[in-house]
Amino acid sequence: MNRFEFIETSVTNGTGVIELNRPRQLNSLRRQMVTEIVQALEAFDRDEEVRVIVLAGKGRAFSAGADIDEMEKDDPIRLELLNQFAEWDKISLIKKPIIGAVQGFVFGGGFELALSCDILIAADGTEFSFPEVSLGVMPGAGGTQRLTKLVGRTKALEWLWTGERIPAVAAKEHGIINKIVAPELLMEETLKLAARIAKQPPLSVRLIKDSVNKAVDYPLYEGMQYERKNFYLLFASQDQKEGMNAFVEKRKPNFEGK
Repeated sequence: MNRFEFIETSVTNGTGVIELNRPRQLNSLRRQMVTEIVQALEAFDRDEEVRVIVLAGKGRAFSAGADIDEMEKDDPIRLELLNQFAEWDKISLIKKPIIGAVQGFVFGGGFELALSCDILIAADGTEFSFPEVSLGVMPGAGGTQRLTKLVGRTKALEWLWTGERIPAVAAKEHGIINKIVAPELLMEETLKLAARIAKQPPLSVRLIKDSVNKAVDYPLYEGMQYERKNFYLLFASQDQKEGMNAFVEKRKPNFEGK
């Protein structure tokens, strides 16, 4: 994998870990940093040894948002030519599970990055916020869309209009995060969950993610038809044969992702 300036990557037990590495700047997101995150995600998505991806941040914050110094002088034409959100769009194309491990501040673009994960585990004391309104702008990397799909129109508007900080407990109540853990256990618990998912048949995990993502946007009947095709497709896999044979033979299956 490439050497990066703003992130660190590692692989352990079938889990690819990406850590934002600008702790002194509270992992504020520069454009190059987002590009590096996407490059790492895509590399892990191609790597057959990696079955689950973990996204985390070094230091006392997951990410306090976009690097405002980099954006302050931007104008509409420059933003159009940069097309910076094209990189963000690529995150939605990652087929493998992405588990986010977040702590401290998860603000603005950092919140959008967290919402791009499939599952979120948060340290106790974590706070989420979209403060863009106080800067005269708004989220632009999917924040208004993903938050609304998770919490509904009225709550999303309240949080987006006020920029209010959302404590971890409220985030869990509204389905933004899956679990709250002690700060010192954040990576341990996240890697434990990643290892559990990594033991599952990779093709099943991949197509479950694909089907659930379609459920967000498709009407029920169309979503069920899509699910059914993925169900049928898995019967062409070696893992399906292995899983059912192992069940009949009362042994543990050995899934190879084939």
